[in-house]
Amino acid sequence: MDKQALDQPRIGKLEAGPLDSICDVGDISVGHCTLDDGALQTGVTVVRPHGGNLFLDKVPAAATVLNGFGKSTGLVQVQELGVLETPIALTNTFGVGTVANAQIRAAVAATPEIGRGMSTVNPLVFECNDGYLNDIQAMAVQESHYVQALAAADKRMAQGAVGAGRGMSCFSFKGGIGSASRVAAIQPGLRYTVGALVLANFGRLPNLTVAGRPFGRRLADQLD
Repeated sequence: MDKQALDQPRIGKLEAGPLDSICDVGDISVGHCTLDDGALQTGVTVVRPHGGNLFLDKVPAAATVLNGFGKSTGLVQVQELGVLETPIALTNTFGVGTVANAQIRAAVAATPEIGRGMSTVNPLVFECNDGYLNDIQAMAVQESHYVQALAAADKRMAQGAVGAGRGMSCFSFKGGIGSASRVAAIQPGLRYTVGALVLANFGRLPNLTVAGRPFGRRLADQLD
């Protein structure tokens, strides 16, 4: 396990994978493109299930919406057909359409028959509103930023205020991109690795609970 993983707070008893991130699962890799220029604090993050052509080599997928109203695109087809045809992209709310266009162009470039002799492709983009820290009206995210994030996809993923997480806030603190993995031994000789990636952009300070401890409420009381 690398030093970065050891330095991060840890919850639970299960063993982590060697990277303690979603990249411990199969061939998954993650890349970011970060925009950091004055009032522009935003970016794009790409989760790539494998390094091949996802349109031709689809992977199983499912989605559950819990207390959410995101402006995502592509979610309905995932729910209906149960597969991914592009990498998963994360960005700010106003960047969804631009990143979806970039995904379509990348898929068509890799498979020119898309939309002609073959079916169309389902771009998959999720978002959070980073308007608190980013000038979201500037609509700074461009198609090239998706291309850069995709090209940067790597097993050694960066975490924190990078990519789509650059302008995020969480429980009144700086939010961003976080990830972890756990290895579950179901029975002797049978082990599964589960990974998670979070774009953290939610919560009020009094609701912050860490390992069952109400740190947020204590901090809020001190600030009153």
